[in-house]
Order: sequence, then C-alpha cells, then structure tokens
Amino acid sequence: MPELPEVETIARRLSPILVGREIMAVDLRWARSLATPAPSEFRQRLGGQTIESISRRGKYLRLYLSQDQLLIHLRMSGDLFTGEVSRIPEIHDRLILGLSGDLSLIFNDTRKFGRIWLIDDPNKVLGMLGPEPLEDEFTPKILFDRLHNRHRQLKPLLLDQTFLAGMGNIYTDEALHMAGLHPCKLSDRLTEHQAANLWQAIRDVLLEGIHRNGASIDWVYRGGDFQNYFRVYGREGETCPVCETRIEKMIVGQRGTHICPNCQSL
Repeated sequence: MPELPEVETIARRLSPILVGREIMAVDLRWARSLATPAPSEFRQRLGGQTIESISRRGKYLRLYLSQDQLLIHLRMSGDLFTGEVSRIPEIHDRLILGLSGDLSLIFNDTRKFGRIWLIDDPNKVLGMLGPEPLEDEFTPKILFDRLHNRHRQLKPLLLDQTFLAGMGNIYTDEALHMAGLHPCKLSDRLTEHQAANLWQAIRDVLLEGIHRNGASIDWVYRGGDFQNYFRVYGREGETCPVCETRIEKMIVGQRGTHICPNCQSL
C-alpha cells in the first residue's frame, strides 16, 4: 500500500500538470470505487469544476476543486496518473477524467480496494485522522503525550491512522529500527528521550522516502528507489547496517515486521 512518501510523490508530480485544468468529462468505469455521492450525482457535480490545487492528508490524495474536494485513497494497488485523451482505457481503469488541454487523469486500481469521495466538507472523511508527522505543530512533546495516553504495542499504534496519519508497514519498521525500539514495546513505557528519538526517526525516514520518490517494492509502485536504502524492511536474514546482527522477521499485530534483535531488544 502506498504510504505517506509515495502519496506525497504522486501529489507533487501531478500538481504542476493538473492545476488550472477544467474537468470536461467523467467516465466512472467501476461504480464501487466511489464512496460518495451516488454515481449520477458524482458525474453531474464533478463535470465543469476546475482543479485549483493538489495536496495530501495522511495517505489520501486531496484535489481542491472550484466547488468541492475530490479525495482518493489508493489502498492496496491504486495509482493515479495522466495520459492523452486518445489513450485506450485499460481493464483496471476505474475512473477517467477528461480535462481541458486534451489530457486525462486516470485512477487505475487492479484489486478494487481504492476509494473516491467527492465531498464539500472533507472533515467528514479526514477529521478522524491523527496529526501529520511532518508538520511543525507535531512536536516530540505531543508524540510523548499521545504515546502515554495509550497502552498499546508501538507497531500497531503507529499504523493506526487515528493516532498518526500516513505511517505504514515500511516506514514504521524503518523508524522503529532507527530509534532502537522494539515494535512490541508498550507505548506508555517510553521515556521522554525515547519518544524524542522516535519522533526524529519518523520524520527522518519519511523525509528520506520523499527525497527518493518513495519505495518501488511491488508492481503497484513506480519510480522510487528508497527500497535500495532500507535498514530492515524486507531484509530478513541480511545483516543489520548498525551492528551486523541478522535481521529477523516476526508478526506483530498481524503484520509482517522486520527488526534487528540486537538494536531493538525488548
């Protein structure tokens, strides 16, 4: 699943191409990709609106339109890219928007888990999300307080989008290794120093991921090379870059998790 750096990369790539273009045609090819509104209202409301800006909130792509907001969550296999109007639709295209300037915006989603919202109040969807980890308002003190307000294992907690927006399996494993914390450590047992280290590690791995255009570890990701710089994720049996101990894979919260048993002792 694309995580914060991959979604941020897509938003940055699309923004200079799409901003200012008018939506001329709406081809909804898989109605179940649409969370709200109904397909007929979706087509009627969306047509004629102009794309004013593009950003990201957590793992959601956020297109600001002249009247509404278009939210897209890529989930497991979704992708969003542009093509020529003359492009022949592919079998997994779920939504194609014809734009001014003979351009199309295509939402392609092989596994059909992705979702789309056309909404006037984005808080109805985004309001439950936790803080953005790269915002200035997210401080080590805020992270420490949030950790101590809960009694949960670190790995599942960091994956909880209501706790912190944008983290996924890859960047959580990388951040926990950088911070020297075991994924099963209880959140309310962290010291202020450990919480500050975790705060810094989260920001460092996310910024590095964005710098490298995300990770291309599966056919659903395109163009990034952060996978070439992983510390532990996907490196079971290889040596830790810090201490050369063999990296192990375990299951935490039903998710495959990679750790260095020496650097991240419980």
